[in-house]
Amino acid sequence: MNDNIFREYDIRGKYPADLNEDVAYKIGLGYGSFLQEHLNMKACIVSHDNRLSSPNLHDSLIKGLIETGLNVYDYGLTTTPMHYYARHVNNLYGIMITASHNPSDENGFKFSFDEYANARGTMIKDFQKYIEEGKFLKGQGEIIKKDIKDEYIDYVISHLKFGKRKIKVVLDPANGVTTTIAREIFSKLNIDLTIINEENDGHFPNHHPDPSIEENLQMLKDKVKEIKADIGIGFDGDGDRIGIVDELGNRVSIEDYAIIILRNIIDKVDNKKFLYDPKCSDSFKDEIERLGATPVICRTGTSYTQEKILRENIPFGIQYVGHISLNDRLFSTESAMYSSLRLIEVLSKTDKSLSELVNTIPHYPNTPEEKFASKDNIKHEVIEKIQKYCDNKHWQYLEIDGLKVLFKDAWAYVRCSNTGPNLTLRCEAKKKEDLENLHQIFLALINMYNK
Repeated sequence: MNDNIFREYDIRGKYPADLNEDVAYKIGLGYGSFLQEHLNMKACIVSHDNRLSSPNLHDSLIKGLIETGLNVYDYGLTTTPMHYYARHVNNLYGIMITASHNPSDENGFKFSFDEYANARGTMIKDFQKYIEEGKFLKGQGEIIKKDIKDEYIDYVISHLKFGKRKIKVVLDPANGVTTTIAREIFSKLNIDLTIINEENDGHFPNHHPDPSIEENLQMLKDKVKEIKADIGIGFDGDGDRIGIVDELGNRVSIEDYAIIILRNIIDKVDNKKFLYDPKCSDSFKDEIERLGATPVICRTGTSYTQEKILRENIPFGIQYVGHISLNDRLFSTESAMYSSLRLIEVLSKTDKSLSELVNTIPHYPNTPEEKFASKDNIKHEVIEKIQKYCDNKHWQYLEIDGLKVLFKDAWAYVRCSNTGPNLTLRCEAKKKEDLENLHQIFLALINMYNK
């Protein structure tokens, strides 16, 4: 197996070159054996998204799992949040077959070894070594076919409290797996719904079905303006990332979303801690503090943020790339669907437009997250060299999955991507001229060391 498919919080690679049916079968043998030998588990959850390669990988994975004697609760086609919910209600660990927001020629496995979140860091490296040793158990497990759809839909809807205003919504599920539940959920609520890219065929309309990339929202923006909708919502391929467009066709940042939700729930939760990752604008952190609550910074990656949120019972948290954890009313499953409905719920109880709500929020000049092609065997060295440069300059920084270099009223954050051979950079400053200078400094550092 290609070592590079074992990443920081999942297994992911190109199909079929790096990740194929043989690899899936071997992972099944390894996971089934590991759960029984080290965690005393007798069964697990398995489901998959609607990528063209997912059904075959699903069948091969399950073949490996049951040959170790492990029983499999097979939920078939689900969103990733539905998979998390199935793990939660069954009190079992499991594997979701998906490459999330990555291109359609990739696939992967999100898998768990505890009740909090997907495997992460050393868990994955240890699992890789276990598979490579090849000392698998032998047995004959059972496949139990299950369906979580109706139960999950009822669960989501039961934790919503809509007002009288009927909101006009455009939804773009990007032909991903949320097409299997979106219309059914929205039709049960007081919503005027239009859906685009609803073919459910895994052929994504953009190279990356990633709604945090603004150009991927163009069709959504156009449709919102065309039919004069109140809001546009975009989902990624497996349903755990969100992109938002206001009634004017402007992208709403994840921090703006977070501040609107924060203002709505701050007086309704006991634990007044709120989580964000290092790429998020300080606008969210500053708002948390302004409201007398405690900001909690956590490294990027759902495996890390979800664990912290569930372990510490944090009611709400975000990641810059569009992951949202709402843990105040229900068990957080990182559901883009539920997160979008919570914003629609807020709109249903006010006469203000989404753009009017956003206009009450302070905004700081910043750069979008920039990606720079690198190589997996040198990208960490680039970060180390930038760190030494900062040490020589006596610059203060946080080591959180990379470097967040802190200045007065400004910061620069550079890190290695954990899902590909890339480096990423984002900068923010209270003044535009400071942002431009800071950006040029760190751009030059990346270009100097990334060779």
